[in-house]
Amino acid sequence: MAAIAGAAHQVTQAMRAELSPEQIGHLRHFENLLNQPPNDWSLMGGKGLGQDDFGGYRFQLAYLSYALALTHAHRLPAAPGVFKPLFDRAIQKMLLPEVWIYWKDTSRGGAAFNQHLSGSYHEEYNPVVRDNIMYSAYVQSMALLFNYLFDDDSYARPGALTFSFYTPFWGGEEKRFEYDQNTLNEHIYWLMVENGYLGVPCEPNCVYQICNQPAILGFRMHDILTGASVATEVTEGYERAWSEFGRLDENGHYNMMMAQDSKALVPNRGSWPWVDAWCGALMNMWNRDFVRANYPDQLANLIREGVGGALSVNPGEPFLLAGNPVVGDACDHGWVSAWASEMGDADTLRGLLTHADRFMAPRWRDGGLYYPRNDERTDAEGNRTEMEPMVGNVLLAYARLNVEDGFWKLYNEPWDRGHFAEPALTGVAPDVDVTRAYFDRDGRELVFTLRRRDDREGDGVVVLGNVDSAGKGWTLSEGGRVIARGGRDIEVDAGAGEVRRGEDGYLLVCPDGGPHRYSMHFDGRPGEGARS
Repeated sequence: MAAIAGAAHQVTQAMRAELSPEQIGHLRHFENLLNQPPNDWSLMGGKGLGQDDFGGYRFQLAYLSYALALTHAHRLPAAPGVFKPLFDRAIQKMLLPEVWIYWKDTSRGGAAFNQHLSGSYHEEYNPVVRDNIMYSAYVQSMALLFNYLFDDDSYARPGALTFSFYTPFWGGEEKRFEYDQNTLNEHIYWLMVENGYLGVPCEPNCVYQICNQPAILGFRMHDILTGASVATEVTEGYERAWSEFGRLDENGHYNMMMAQDSKALVPNRGSWPWVDAWCGALMNMWNRDFVRANYPDQLANLIREGVGGALSVNPGEPFLLAGNPVVGDACDHGWVSAWASEMGDADTLRGLLTHADRFMAPRWRDGGLYYPRNDERTDAEGNRTEMEPMVGNVLLAYARLNVEDGFWKLYNEPWDRGHFAEPALTGVAPDVDVTRAYFDRDGRELVFTLRRRDDREGDGVVVLGNVDSAGKGWTLSEGGRVIARGGRDIEVDAGAGEVRRGEDGYLLVCPDGGPHRYSMHFDGRPGEGARS
């Protein structure tokens, strides 16, 4: 990773605060989904057919990963051992054919917005070679985020991102397309350039503003890693290109898409909440002033007030193409919640979560919190009850875990190289929850809170990494009581639990129950007394 200049490294209130039971429950649900065997998509199936719509597996996996990134960066920066295994599993699931095989059909065109061009299209198995930015950009940004967040370039190795498909029943020989985070990033960049920076199509001939924001995130992560400035080039080109057409329609909402061939705009005619919310939640990372200037007016007509502070989202009009209703998951309540979280609109977010908790049947399963699918639009009293898996599994969790300007900070205030040499929880047993974890550079202190789970098997071991490089000695306290001291040797107070040296750091066995609030204070300056 290249050196990162000017990074912010402050201990924030979000870091000092311990995660709530609901926030921990969402992370546990993410883990439950990611631990399912390959092609077990339990609880993830939405109304749409064949992964065509916005509730597809790729979207759930991508925004689950983004939620992990935001939580790690802004709430638990000293707990890579919690997030890295989950993030890696999400990428591996993203590469499964069942996530992207829809493209062999979608690539042929024939829909209302590209039927006139379908004679020039062909069946394409490679899911990233042309168009399909609604999949390729998520793979690109997830792989580059993994490298940035965990200082691990595994996905930069040749063939690390391989799309492979074979069945003995149809399709012929194995289809195999090998990329890595850098070759995929370069390929998407040139697709963007070839279309004049307006963006890369999702479906053939359809350039959505929304779906090109993840590619910009990927470009920025690549720039942080390499010292390049592709994201600046692309966003400046994007601004120039769209200034000719206008990013907003005549009613002040984001234009939904543009036809690639004719450059005709498709506005948000149906007052669909997801269009503004999804675009605003992501575009804020590089275009914050514009997004914030338009947020109040865009939000105003989307929200319905309920009883006791609850807020719900007014549904948009039915989505019709060529006169046919499109069956799919709009995810309005979830996207507006995610948008409000990024804007720091605490009152709106609180109201939306209140409504979800009151009318959308939150459920705990295997220690995890989610909102189960419900296709009924309202209950008998008219309260919005519809719940899509994308919302119930991911977006409400994302909104609860995010912080104000979460994506903006991730994009504009990256960690410096020193972050990866700081003491951290580099390994966490599956039966341990981490509700707080940060390193205070000024106070030279690693602060973390653990809770031992009684519903999951494990040995309770937490690996404390980078400890010897942080100073010439350390003192570990729990609840203000010193339980261990380290330096040349380790001294552990009787009855204080187990602390020992391991291959990858010091091993702390979390006692039963909790919360156990720890503080590890370091003497000297970084590197003093460090072991080889």
